[in-house]
Amino acid sequence: MKTLQRILFLGVLALCALPLLRAAKLPEALGDFDAYVGRTLAEFEVPGLAVAIVKDGEVVFARGYGVKRIGEPARVDEHTLFAIASNTKAFTAAALAQLVDDGKLAWDDPVTKYLPGFQMADPFVTREMTVRDLLTHRSGLGLGAGDLMYFPASTFTPDEIVHRLRFIPLATSFRSRYAYDNILYIVAGQLFPAVAGQTWQQYVRAKILTPVGMSETKTSLLEIKPGDNVATGHAKENFQALAPVPSLSWDNGAPAGAIYSNVTDMAKWITAQLAVGVLPAAEDGKERRLFKAARQREMWSLVTPIPISEPPAGLAATKPNFSGYGLGWGLSDYRGKKLVSHTGGFPGMVSKVALMPELNLGVVVLTNQEQGAAFQAVTWRVLDAYFGVPPTDWVSAYSAAIKKRGKDADEGWQKHVAARAGGSKPSLPLARYAGGYRDAWYGDVAIAEENGKLMMRFSHSLQLTGELEHWQNDTFIAHWRDRTLNADAWVTFALTPDGGIDQIKLAPISPQTDFSFDFQDLLLKPVAK
Repeated sequence: MKTLQRILFLGVLALCALPLLRAAKLPEALGDFDAYVGRTLAEFEVPGLAVAIVKDGEVVFARGYGVKRIGEPARVDEHTLFAIASNTKAFTAAALAQLVDDGKLAWDDPVTKYLPGFQMADPFVTREMTVRDLLTHRSGLGLGAGDLMYFPASTFTPDEIVHRLRFIPLATSFRSRYAYDNILYIVAGQLFPAVAGQTWQQYVRAKILTPVGMSETKTSLLEIKPGDNVATGHAKENFQALAPVPSLSWDNGAPAGAIYSNVTDMAKWITAQLAVGVLPAAEDGKERRLFKAARQREMWSLVTPIPISEPPAGLAATKPNFSGYGLGWGLSDYRGKKLVSHTGGFPGMVSKVALMPELNLGVVVLTNQEQGAAFQAVTWRVLDAYFGVPPTDWVSAYSAAIKKRGKDADEGWQKHVAARAGGSKPSLPLARYAGGYRDAWYGDVAIAEENGKLMMRFSHSLQLTGELEHWQNDTFIAHWRDRTLNADAWVTFALTPDGGIDQIKLAPISPQTDFSFDFQDLLLKPVAK
């Protein structure tokens, strides 16, 4: 076992002597759950993780494992805050559902009814886009289109992001297929000032978090104070050595993924969801509701089908019979019963929420490493225990899948190496590539010659600064200084007949690069001097 894995494993085993929360109510199959989580952390090199389980309206388990930051002793507990990233989307959908309940908007109202300046690249799509469309990933935008405007951290305001949306070309026809996006949730967030007279943050705090009792949850990194119980995110530099990643505020993309929470509060959220929006009764005994039952049926109804692919070997049981997206939730089935779920991906942290309404069961797993296999292995183990099926070694199954993916990525790189034109040189002197460039939706990117090398800087994104290494002909590789991004990109210059720069296209090099690095959607043109 690797040294880091062994440290993580032994550290988690030290917690096993602690009593489980309401352990008597856990299935017998989870009797070794502490050891199983310890093995999960060790195998996938995750410093810390927290889990909560809700069954039949009660929190039957809530616990933290491991450490908040690698190399430091502070341990994760059930109150440690993690970025829940795209699990925020369900909060945005619920907040809009409340506005529907109040008659302030309708799911099928045109977006332009409330945001007259809203505009997509196609006038037809602009006119036909509804509030429902903002939440269901069927707009015609490509996967993650426009994410570079807020990921990594950028200087764009939400208003600027929404305005620049009109310059992003559509990849498919409207409502024709599923393609996950974040930018339209940012548009959805703009509905709150227009309709409710409050920012998204103010509304979600007052109308969702406070009624549910999520007193420890933050709608922004900026609400976290020094000394707060918060996990540090981790990623592997160059896909290899684990390292902490810089803190990132997603305030300009808040409705898509800015919430920080812990399993204590998320268990309350899960409880409210499984109770079809019903909250604990008020002091006067009157029923309290987060939203009407009809709204939850709408949020949990499939709108956009998602193609089903064959899972890797060993993960066959995870293949659903149906898959799609509702309003802020993914919808599928597991072992023949409906599964309502979502995952979240944030620099250095990933998470999962899974609800099985027919079992009145919910699970949340929060982690501080960019390795989804950990939350998957834990979630399926819990669900299987309540299904009463023989346990699957999900840790080994996901470990094999990760190794296969890494092997495929290595083989892909070797193909690039084999196809490289050895000894080729740039068509132009390096100084001729330097200058200002502009993309219609992102904005300005600068390339400068410094000490005999080319440096690329994205004007709105400090982390996207890196050296351009010549690869072949007029293609270079951008090596970003922040090696935890794992997002090096091809940078290819196209020349005019007269030997000037016509345009630049970029593309991620590794298939393991997060899709939010949507370099392929950029078309950089020289800025006239």
